[in-house]
Amino acid sequence: MYRFFVENSQIGEESISITGNDVNHIKNVLRMRIGETVLISDGKDREYTCSISELSDEEVVAKIEDVNGPERELPVKVTLFQALPKGDKMETIIQKMVELGAERIVPVSTKRCVVKLDAKKAEKKTERWQNISLSAAKQSKRGIVPQVESPMTFGLALQEAQKMDLILIPYENAENMKYTREVIGTIKPGMNVGIFIGPEGGFAEEEVEAARKAGAREITLGKRILRTETAGMAVMSVIMFLNEE
Repeated sequence: MYRFFVENSQIGEESISITGNDVNHIKNVLRMRIGETVLISDGKDREYTCSISELSDEEVVAKIEDVNGPERELPVKVTLFQALPKGDKMETIIQKMVELGAERIVPVSTKRCVVKLDAKKAEKKTERWQNISLSAAKQSKRGIVPQVESPMTFGLALQEAQKMDLILIPYENAENMKYTREVIGTIKPGMNVGIFIGPEGGFAEEEVEAARKAGAREITLGKRILRTETAGMAVMSVIMFLNEE
């Protein structure tokens, strides 16, 4: 069953109005017809089972048949603080983290980041990244569209993370897999977790020290060195496995 996301303003008491690019997708790509069933989410806490009642070039009207909660969401809220990688790796990271269940993705500028974005470039990139999150949320049948924030400095990212229940920072010099298992094992439903992933060159030692002072737990991901686009997915996969209801 196909899923679409709308704003609260598009949701009425008995029907939902779908506008914009989704209209063309429904009519001309999927070739859906009146009476067919679709899932529509407000991107927050409600999912609607609907039947298409009207089709036009500007709007698709869907009659509400049933209302559900976000059944496909993890009970743990995970934010990825991802150091800006080279090339188009960020697009892959966002896509896969959304599929795995992350709630929010924060691009972070760190000391060893090669990529530097001015305000104009950052705005364009963030818009594109949010669209990738939307597409991945549709594909993976998420109940929400994970937010991709504008890039921020490492210091600001740490301030954000200190509001959370647990901060994880995989670090190549960390050891003791038993400790890593114990830390990740403390993650329970209802918790807010932040994951810090460094760029291709890793975190600078002073950044790791700053993270320690902010309460971050250093963990190891094994004896192999993972790429920046792999590390966050590895941690997210374990959290998903342990907390999926």
